[in-house]
Amino acid sequence: MLAWLFGCLIAGIIVYGVVPTIVIRKKRVLLFREGTAPDCLALTFDDGPDPYYTPKLLDLLKKHGVKATFFVVGRKAERYPDIVRRMVEEGHEVGIHNYRHISNWLVPPLWLDWGVRRAAAAIERATGQRPIYYRPPWGHFNAWAPIVQKRYTTVLWTHIVGDWNAKLGAMELFRRLKGALRGGAVIVLHDNGDALGADRHAPEQMLSALELLLKDEAAKKMRWVTITEMRNAQTNKRISSM
Repeated sequence: MLAWLFGCLIAGIIVYGVVPTIVIRKKRVLLFREGTAPDCLALTFDDGPDPYYTPKLLDLLKKHGVKATFFVVGRKAERYPDIVRRMVEEGHEVGIHNYRHISNWLVPPLWLDWGVRRAAAAIERATGQRPIYYRPPWGHFNAWAPIVQKRYTTVLWTHIVGDWNAKLGAMELFRRLKGALRGGAVIVLHDNGDALGADRHAPEQMLSALELLLKDEAAKKMRWVTITEMRNAQTNKRISSM
């Protein structure tokens, strides 16, 4: 009996979550994942805000004049609205990363809809701006996700470098980040380490590696932009080529 129930659960997850994820990613349904401008890169940060690491990250980005896009967890945005407000005040963008950091494979339809709306409301209360971007945790979708995608631009990535693993080390992470330096890249990093599978203090090495990257001569030649700026850059490129 237990084996039968377990089998039904796995089959349900596959039909409800895994299959839609494969289809949406492969067909790029309502997705943005990379730009076309040869000199633009987008740094994106997931899982925050964190009361310790996110302010340090914002200080680092400000020091180097870099703008980024943050996909925040709604529950944390409610807890730390001042940090979310600071993101926008310093020229960054803020998108939704669900209300709780849970795979959409395990989230019922109405719970997903409620959570995304609550996260959006928390961001708007903190910043005065309604978010327009959404990134699901782990890039997992489900059969209900296209309904959410109609209200937001869903953003994935070109490079995810494993910065949640503290055993990686700052120098290896720097090497991977440097390898991601190309026009149109959307890079994922994490300013919080409490997600499932992450090391709690991993953001410390992320900050060290990112500082090395932003001091690198190759990185200085690129334009570090928000997702909106990247999308506008490729729109302008298309217009100018007509």
